[in-house]
Amino acid sequence: MSASAILVQSIRAELRHRGITYRELAAQLGVSEPTIKRDLSRGGFSLQRLDDICEILGLSLEDLIGNGRVTGVTITELSQKQEASLVADPKLLLTTYLILNNWRFSEIMSTFKIDENELVSLLLKLDALKIIEYRPPDRIRKLTARNFSWRKDGPVHRYFITRVLPEFFGERFDGPGDAFHFVGAALSEGSRARMQAAMARLIEEFEQLARLDARLPLNVRDGCSAVVAFRRWEFSEFTQLRRRRTPSG
Repeated sequence: MSASAILVQSIRAELRHRGITYRELAAQLGVSEPTIKRDLSRGGFSLQRLDDICEILGLSLEDLIGNGRVTGVTITELSQKQEASLVADPKLLLTTYLILNNWRFSEIMSTFKIDENELVSLLLKLDALKIIEYRPPDRIRKLTARNFSWRKDGPVHRYFITRVLPEFFGERFDGPGDAFHFVGAALSEGSRARMQAAMARLIEEFEQLARLDARLPLNVRDGCSAVVAFRRWEFSEFTQLRRRRTPSG
């Protein structure tokens, strides 16, 4: 296989791993989607285009040439032990969250009270946990798949429920751009399925916007969070007032 073919294959594998579409890459490069499709099918792009792609991916040319991503092996869920290690160290959990959201080494240091030596130590721990691949001084490659999710009722999920949600909902949603809606109704099984599909599309749009914005300077981006939840549920004080259903004769 030629060197150019190896580069193209590696770039395409890295894009798949990170869940970056050709359209998103084209937007970050300031070119059209057909241009990117042509470049990554023929391999005829310029050295400047290659440099730009490496910058977006946070990789060096050496990283791409030696990229083992072509195997397609990525993490969709951490083990109980991995999640427990993150919850036990708030800075390690924070660093993981930032990397999963495509923060760079320099951005983490400039924004949070974590100096270079401490950040290197945290990254080495994440590398040992096999959540990322870290190459000093600042090369970080996350090993999680696009459809990565935390374990259901795992350590991170419980941390979120007990520590994060109370603080999140304890504030007023009255700032610029804030939104809060609580609705309830009796829905059929078909309508519930439609709601779940609509929520999946909303989450996908949120993640796509986050990937597109990842290359923008930090000073034009703000931390944003959304809780999207839906289940068969009724407030207990309402349920207590219900009449008991009698078996039909």
